[in-house]
Amino acid sequence: MIEWNGRKYRCPVEVSMDVLSGKWKCLMPWHLHDGTKRYKELERIVPGVSQKMLTQQLKELERDGLLFRTVYPEVPPRVEYTLTDLGNSAYPILEMMHMWGVNQLGLVDRPA
Repeated sequence: MIEWNGRKYRCPVEVSMDVLSGKWKCLMPWHLHDGTKRYKELERIVPGVSQKMLTQQLKELERDGLLFRTVYPEVPPRVEYTLTDLGNSAYPILEMMHMWGVNQLGLVDRPA
């Protein structure tokens, strides 16, 4: 058994699946790789995600150490999300997923 972040796993692939699985979860580090984003920016970038689901998945990514959440003491409140080093380390995996998707769709030289 492997223990990480208070959870037990049978193999390292389970850790990756646990941290990155979720309908929208992979998209957060994918889009944050370009730089810090506010909550509303992420909401616009990922059309179709509900506020509840976006909030939940951002909290899980923060809990697992993939992103930092910064709250500024302003009115209205400003919240920004930035990838951690761990979050940035997942980017090559996401690039491979992107390329796999491009290949499956038969797309060539089209932007993400």
